[in-house]
Amino acid sequence: MKPVNQKAWLLILPVVICVAFSAILPLMTVVNYSVQDIISPERRVFVGTEWFKAVMRDDDLHSALFRQLGFSFAVLAFEIPLGIMLALSMPATGWKASLVLVLVAISLLIPWNVVGTIWQIYGRADIGLLGAALQAMGIEYSYTGNARDAWITVLVMDIWHWTPLVALLCYAGLRSIPDAYYQAARIDGASKFAIFRYIQLPKLRGVLMIAVLLRFMDSFMIYTEPFVLTGGGPGNATTFLSQYLTQKAVGQFDLGPAAAFSLIYFLIILLLCFILYNWMLRVGTGDKTAGAGHE
Repeated sequence: MKPVNQKAWLLILPVVICVAFSAILPLMTVVNYSVQDIISPERRVFVGTEWFKAVMRDDDLHSALFRQLGFSFAVLAFEIPLGIMLALSMPATGWKASLVLVLVAISLLIPWNVVGTIWQIYGRADIGLLGAALQAMGIEYSYTGNARDAWITVLVMDIWHWTPLVALLCYAGLRSIPDAYYQAARIDGASKFAIFRYIQLPKLRGVLMIAVLLRFMDSFMIYTEPFVLTGGGPGNATTFLSQYLTQKAVGQFDLGPAAAFSLIYFLIILLLCFILYNWMLRVGTGDKTAGAGHE
């Protein structure tokens, strides 16, 4: 029997240590805070699940959660189709492909706080191109005074910022499709839509799964851009879960409820990502099952 070299585990020891200090220990600290009432640094009282019950009864949290869900699913509804269409329209080879890839990726290089500042200026009626143009057309627009305008502006800002990521992922997926599939489709006289439906879209399934999960997780944790643009207002129109959590922890210094809410927030993201992942695994399998049954 060949002996097993256990020394190989030493190679991953640095990774284990980094994960322990960057993730596990902070998580355990949050769990510890979530079951205590921290009156002062020296005085703490064990309260069990009291903070979890209080957080779950918080009406502001419920509003922020529904607002966050609406925003995240709206992001997916716009960015995934737009990213696919942009990837399909990009050139495949030559210097034009390199140029377009660089131009498409520019928005991804801009820091999040700068994105918020850009759109803050862009939407102003006095100096911003968007605000001035809408005002010239007689359209009333104010992302600081109108809740609907603020929400739409944050959504459009996120679409502008992150659709290129979806496009680049889909572009990489399209380039990995062997040319033999397209040759067979041309021989059969398949239309462009048929090629997309039966060749490109099934081959993009794995890439789209990554894109959906990445964009959902990132949009569900959005904080910097709406905070810089609107500060969560007007009212609570753009106060999403991450900003609500920050207000609890930093603004009000309610560490116990904030820690309990952090754990609930974490579990919500895990649950929704698990649901999306399993749903995307089943997408497209119905056709194959039906085809097998027909044969």
